[in-house]
Amino acid sequence: MRKGVGLLDRKNRILLRELVVTDFKLRYQGSVLGYIWSVLKPLFLFAILYVVFVYVLRMDRGVPHFAVTLLLGIVLWSFFTEATSNGLGSIVNRGDLIRKLNFPKYIIVISGTISSLINLGINLLVVMLFALMNGVEFTWYIFLIIPLVAELYIFAMGIALLLSALNVKFRDTGYIWEILLQAAFYATPIIYPLQMVLERSRVAAEFLFINPVTQIIQDARYVMISQDSSIVRIADLISDWRLLIPGGIIVVTIVFGSWYFSKKSRFFAEDI
Repeated sequence: MRKGVGLLDRKNRILLRELVVTDFKLRYQGSVLGYIWSVLKPLFLFAILYVVFVYVLRMDRGVPHFAVTLLLGIVLWSFFTEATSNGLGSIVNRGDLIRKLNFPKYIIVISGTISSLINLGINLLVVMLFALMNGVEFTWYIFLIIPLVAELYIFAMGIALLLSALNVKFRDTGYIWEILLQAAFYATPIIYPLQMVLERSRVAAEFLFINPVTQIIQDARYVMISQDSSIVRIADLISDWRLLIPGGIIVVTIVFGSWYFSKKSRFFAEDI
């Protein structure tokens, strides 16, 4: 790798750090509660959904620690939406910097996703505390949450690279992605148990696992809540080559996203 191109270069590391710090400061600038909002936002959403789906729709029946599974799903999904949305607008929002300096443009996208990753780390600590308060007993399996977060980050990063490059040329990208995220939220078992889908249609339950986020959220719930047998994982439904589909989608996404971003990045200064 040429000097000054990769993250191993000292100047690029310094730039990345400064971008992350600046992003954090600007995000909560002028806010009374500041960084506390990074925890409050998913908690407020959790409280609303919990009241609706537990006390109104009664979707918690037969699901131990439903509140914990709901909060964990919301936190992971919130990271995914925040990381991809931040990445989507990152290049356009840093147009002045791109025109003035010569540096690897992907650093800008990475800085936005790292800010989201920091928020996720804070929120996961809140989830773990909440789980302990609800009687969940952790085992060594809890450490498997780390590779699952890494898997989710790589997937989000691939999408962010692709969307950020598309957004430079096509400014409608953000609106389209917002609609897709809304649809994906309801197509992912976050607010409802996957067991409920399985009871109605095994084919539908298997189809939901095409989405890598579904696989990650279900596995994260399983490793956190002491391997609860009521939590359906992809391995519980599928035992053939289809097990590789979520991982394959992640690999294709990061490879294609990186390639497309690299191809278009040389024209960013002209197109922004």
